[in-house]
Formats: sequence, C-alpha cells, structure tokens
Amino acid sequence: MLSQSPYLRSLATGLPQHHIDQADATEMAMQIVDESIEKRRLIPVLYRRAGVSQRYSVVVKSSSGVKPAQQTFYPPSETVTDGGPSISERMKVYEVEARELACLTASASLEQADISPDEVTHLITISCTGFAAPGFDIGLINDLGLNRNLGRTHLGFMGCHGALNGLRVMKSFLDSDPDACVLLCATELCSLHQQYGWNNEQVVANSLFADGCAAVVVRARDLLESTPGDCLLRANQSHVFPDSEDLMSWKIGDHGFQMSLSSQLPGLIKRELRPWLESWLGEQGVAIEDVQSWAVHPGGPRILDACQESLELTDSQLAASRGILDECGNMSSPTVLFILQRLQDMKSETPCVMLGFGPGITAEAALWI
Repeated sequence: MLSQSPYLRSLATGLPQHHIDQADATEMAMQIVDESIEKRRLIPVLYRRAGVSQRYSVVVKSSSGVKPAQQTFYPPSETVTDGGPSISERMKVYEVEARELACLTASASLEQADISPDEVTHLITISCTGFAAPGFDIGLINDLGLNRNLGRTHLGFMGCHGALNGLRVMKSFLDSDPDACVLLCATELCSLHQQYGWNNEQVVANSLFADGCAAVVVRARDLLESTPGDCLLRANQSHVFPDSEDLMSWKIGDHGFQMSLSSQLPGLIKRELRPWLESWLGEQGVAIEDVQSWAVHPGGPRILDACQESLELTDSQLAASRGILDECGNMSSPTVLFILQRLQDMKSETPCVMLGFGPGITAEAALWI
C-alpha cells in the first residue's frame, strides 16, 4: 500500500432550482407522443415503475406543488415524426445552464474544504450530456478565479460511470504529485435529451433521467496520520464485459442524445458482476462480505435489483442508492457522488465500494477505506 492516499476534503452536490414530480412528468411525456400511437397508454405504467418520485430539471420553470410544474422547452407533438427541439437548440441551453450549476456546486465544495481557488492544481470536469468549447471547465476557471496554470482534464461522453473514471484520473494525479490539490466536477443535464415519439427503451430513459452536479476536493494524506472518519481512496478498477456492446448505447441524434437500454442488461449483471468484483476486491485484501457500505449507481430499479441479487446485499445496503433515485432520478455521472454524500451523512462505515455501469458494457468501481 502507498504511504499516501487521496483524501476526500469535501463533497458538495447541486441541483437546478425547480423540480417536477413524476405525475407531472408523466403528463408532459404524454404530450410529446402523438395521439395516434396506440402504445401511448403505456407511458403512465412505465413512469410508475421507474422508482422515481421527483426530478430536477433546467427546463422546468416552476416546481410541482400547488400547481403543476411548468416548462416551455418541449412543445406538444404535432405529428408522428415530430422530434422536438434540435440538437443545436438543446446545446445552447446546455452551455448556459451547465456552467451556472457547475460553478455554484464547485464553489460550495471549495468553501466546504476551506481551500482557496488559487490552491487548486488540477481540474477534472465530467459530462456526457453536452458539448461546447470552451466548456464549463473554462467557466469554472474564470468564474471561480482558479489558477490559470492548473492542469485541466475533461472526461466526456462516458455515461453514468463518468465520475468513477474521474476518480481514477484524480488518483493518478495525486499518486504522481502528493502536493496536488484536485477539484473534480461532474455536471449533467439529462433532461435536455427528452425524446419524442414511441420507443420503449427511449420512454424508459425519459422516465428516469434528471439533472444534477457534484464536486469534490481531494488532497493526499499520509495513511499513518489518517484519523477515524477520513475517507481515503484505496483503489479503482474498470471492466468491460464481453459480448455486451449492444446492451446499452448513448448516441447523438438530430433531436438530442438517444439512450438505448436493453432488457438483457440486468441478466448480464446478475451473472457477471460478482465474479469480477470478488477477484478485484480480493486483490485489495477485501471480501465482498467485508464491505460495509455500497454506493451503487441506480441506472434504474432493475439494475439495482440485479446488483442486490448478484452481490447478496440487504435492502438497507442499497437504501441510499434507492433513496437518491427516488428523490433526484438518475443524474448520470454525479449520481454516485450524491449517494456517497448520503452515506457520509448517515455516518456509514468503510470499506465502501462505489459501482457504476455504462456503455461497453463497462463496470467501474472505487474502493474507499
């Protein structure tokens, strides 16, 4: 084991101002599927099965409450071929809203860590829901007054496990430079990719995804000087399951990014997750039964069910994951950091394993001690 280990100085999360409950989201979903489509009646059923009670979105301009949530970005469907706003219209919103949400969240993380912006030596930004250059990473430098000589790394289009990839890059920086101070910011605006028309997999994605941001500040800490309560990153691992490329995709269309989720994915996780995870954790001297807390990305209820069955987890061990899914939806990359924050608030014990899945099918994991 290295004498130094990445130490989580702070973890802040951020959400758009307004939220929409699942009942209002269902009504909006019904409006963007042409009435001539017979399967339209299945939308309420799929939305009820999503495991989500509310979500936050940059396109919602008033929250659910006394009145239904309001939005004007997605006009009602007029024809079967209607695709809604163009990709350029969606990206214009992304440029403005991603920067604002990222800056608010990263600023909170720096303040929580009691770190001056000019102390940050490395900036890692993560997003799979938008493209712009210069991006919100430059926005963070300009708006927060970060050191203009810092090392800047952007991880894009990696999907729901993006933050775990970011943690691995972060660990590499700290392994090579124990004096480094790393700010990591994962920002996703999934609600900009609501899909019109009828496609079962697309409707399921519409029912799950939401907007959110998480930012962490990490420095190295001598393991001999660590104290109870410190959250130290021990190891990372990545694994691409064979013959799984067709089970999940995230592609750019003319009207937003299009998500494909195969019904075969939970079965793959049930079969393949435990053997891989047992092998990797064994290399770290940890058995699955030794893991005290789990931050499993909630790709959806069936993904969590598959992980629970494969790893033989209790309901309480996945309570944080299901709770975040229920309250915030699937925010893609920052979601596992929301769950880690929930576990910290619960004073959950370590070892803690973070786990996420993305196109590939790729599994990403991180071990905190």
